[in-house]
Amino acid sequence: MVSAGVRILFVDPDGAAAERIREAAGTATIDACSDFASARARILANQYDLLVANLRLEAYNALHLVYLARASGAPTRAIVYTDVRDARLGKDVQAAGAFYETRDRYTHALPAYLARPLPEQDRRSPACPDRRGTFRGSRRAADLAFATT
Repeated sequence: MVSAGVRILFVDPDGAAAERIREAAGTATIDACSDFASARARILANQYDLLVANLRLEAYNALHLVYLARASGAPTRAIVYTDVRDARLGKDVQAAGAFYETRDRYTHALPAYLARPLPEQDRRSPACPDRRGTFRGSRRAADLAFATT
């Protein structure tokens, strides 16, 4: 269950993406930005529990925002997503201290990110889109949405 007190900063140039995250986040408070400059201003003026951002933000990328949020001293956790899975970019996202997802999966995983404490770092392999059949037991929340059996 998502607490109504959870504050999320969502950053994506696609305006329709903000509506999808509002549906996935339930009662959380969401501030949506469509560009890097407005997101940067929000991070400097407010504290957020979670930053969810598209990696590609025109001349910038979301890793700049992740580092800025960490430098502000706020306990902001971050999810950075891309349109297409890229192991190298995924490793860069994880090195910045964020969790790596793809656009088609992050809205399915968001309730799980909000419902329980996150580990200190994303230890998943960014090259592996799905752990079904690889590991016995637990699955990523996004894997469950795509399960066929």
